[in-house]
Amino acid sequence: MKKNTKLISSGRKSDYTHGVVNPVVQRASTVVFDSVAELHEAVKGRGNRTLFYGRRGTQTHYALQDAVMELENAAGCALYPSGAAAISQSLLSFLKAGDHLLMVDTAYEPTRDLCDKILLGLGITTTYYDPMIGAGIEALIQPNTRVLFLESPGSITMEVQDVPSLVAVAKQHDLITMLDNTYGNGWHYKPLDHGVDISIQAATKYIVGHSDVMMGVAVANEALWPTLREHSYLLGQCTSADDAYLALRGLRTMPVRLAQHEKAALKVADWLETHPLVDHVRHPALPSCPGHEFFKRDFSGSNGLFSFVMKQGNQKAINAFLDGLHHFKMGFSWGGYESLVTASKSMAALRTTTGWQEGPIIRLHIGLEDVEDLINDLEQALKIYESHC
Repeated sequence: MKKNTKLISSGRKSDYTHGVVNPVVQRASTVVFDSVAELHEAVKGRGNRTLFYGRRGTQTHYALQDAVMELENAAGCALYPSGAAAISQSLLSFLKAGDHLLMVDTAYEPTRDLCDKILLGLGITTTYYDPMIGAGIEALIQPNTRVLFLESPGSITMEVQDVPSLVAVAKQHDLITMLDNTYGNGWHYKPLDHGVDISIQAATKYIVGHSDVMMGVAVANEALWPTLREHSYLLGQCTSADDAYLALRGLRTMPVRLAQHEKAALKVADWLETHPLVDHVRHPALPSCPGHEFFKRDFSGSNGLFSFVMKQGNQKAINAFLDGLHHFKMGFSWGGYESLVTASKSMAALRTTTGWQEGPIIRLHIGLEDVEDLINDLEQALKIYESHC
């Protein structure tokens, strides 16, 4: 079965669809049983897609879990109310007091805050590492290191990691590997195929694709799935059936949307590379992006997210640029049908090991608008930027 056909067919067993095209929306908190024997069977099967209690999921949740498992070639999938919850839960499932975590220095800002503000208070220490360190990660492993966390490409600065090299070292030292795969989305990159143990996504982004649902997913290999599943349940993680339904609906069109996002983003990135105010573009598919060679080797495509670095500028110029845009809206998410822009006020504050010596950096998400309108919007806003430098 080809990729597109497989994605359209996934999570659509007759148990979930009941004779219609899409899985039904089964909302439930309490599940009732007709006999003690039936209740006992449900208790025994509660970890394996048996209706037991709403927090364990319903047929709607099972359909989404099946589809994401097929998308990422995983043994199991847990659903969470946000991407941040998926990250925190995955880490808390395998870390305890006295453990040490290796966290990529380009991680999503809430992931860094989790390490510095919550994990530290639980007695879990974190060392941030250069995303381009590769096999050199071995020098940072301590006797109590338990988890190696990756995010590739990295948030905002978009560095692509040499995942196979990092995983090889981690396996030699019995470390659990986790990767934030929101950019790769399971369609363009499948971390478990590269030896990663747990792949995490903010399904809010490309799986849902319409900026109207908060959701996270984490998939695991066979060895770690039982622990991730049970710990997620014990810490009360769950999502609504309605959100699961919307995620399933978004998943069906994800390849088509991604193709358009990718095509438009590359056009905008190519245009920005020639602009006299732009120092360089951080798009994984372009040679100017750190780790581009790993992207070419491991990914099957890109999407609408990338950043570009200005040659010079100040906060006044950045603010004027942002205020001058029309089609690009300011917002902290991405992956929806709309174009978005963000600019970090202090990249140095978001880096512990690698620092940031470059000029101002601006991140774009290229939506589904006409690409010429987007380029024209950027062009007039960059003129405003220049006038304020």
